[in-house]
Amino acid sequence: MAVMMTSLFLLSCGSNPSAKTGNLQETKAEEDLITVGFSQIGAESDWRLACTESVESAFTTENGFNLIFDDGQQKQENQLKAIREFIDMDVDYIILDPITEEGWDSALQEAKEAGIPVIIVDRQISVKDDSLYTAWVGADFRTEGDRAVGWLSTVLASQKGFINFVHIQGTTGATAQIGRTEALKDGIVNHNRWVLLAREDADFVQAKGREVMEDFLKRYGSRINVCYCENDNEAYGALQAISAAGYRAGQDIDQGEILVVSFDATRQGLRYTMDGSISMNMECNPLFGPKLTEVVKALNRGEAVNRITYMEEQQFVHDDALQSFRYDGNAYPLTTVTEDVLAGRKY
Repeated sequence: MAVMMTSLFLLSCGSNPSAKTGNLQETKAEEDLITVGFSQIGAESDWRLACTESVESAFTTENGFNLIFDDGQQKQENQLKAIREFIDMDVDYIILDPITEEGWDSALQEAKEAGIPVIIVDRQISVKDDSLYTAWVGADFRTEGDRAVGWLSTVLASQKGFINFVHIQGTTGATAQIGRTEALKDGIVNHNRWVLLAREDADFVQAKGREVMEDFLKRYGSRINVCYCENDNEAYGALQAISAAGYRAGQDIDQGEILVVSFDATRQGLRYTMDGSISMNMECNPLFGPKLTEVVKALNRGEAVNRITYMEEQQFVHDDALQSFRYDGNAYPLTTVTEDVLAGRKY
């Protein structure tokens, strides 16, 4: 990585082969590109991979960009280092997908002093000076959580007695974790028959999701009625643990099934929603690329941009009662649902 970043630094300073050989046309073409440094959290989930692919597909040389990508490998210190390297390269813009909300003030102050606009994507940040970043593009995570809890409220309304929840959280301090967790916390408070048995962080990772659910099942077994997972990969792990322990996922909690709720609505997550393993899957749209290019191009033209841009998202439901799979206002009979229903999904 150090060698690659050094070469990129030299390129940004004009030490490129075309300049040395006198190919002025090629040099001019490179100078016309908008250079963008993108610090990504990592590659911990299907959703994250789709997010990265969307950005890389949008910020191409054909679209007028030179994209410099850095994988933070799930560590904030790596992302802070990448931001400072982007500043040294004198990139035109920085895009940051922050692993947590806190701890960005110093690095972003350096970017501001260097005159480099910073665009935050996906998760949000908490800084003392909001002028340290120019715009944010992402999902309304609290609304996602509220929609999931609202659906649970409707589905569980006819159940008698107490309803026991286990909660598999995402990375502590991440905006998605905060919004989805707060929604469930309020749901528990507002429903006097909802009981939270346990809550634990699994970092949005499948393997940790399985470990956490295995522990929950050892501790609580058949008492568990609902498993609230904060992303699809955690849900995959939870489903593996449920099956391995001899339990079933589904909506018939009176018969011992465990109702699983998830977020992201990836292609694989929706397959599990179709077969009823996941009962409700709230979309978190990762296809930020086109929105981000619009923001950067507008800024490059000297135009004002929206401070906040929310992505459009849907709710996907496996309906046991009606034997249907519902989304986007439509209901598809389970007997006729095929991969064709997901043909338009890009992640």
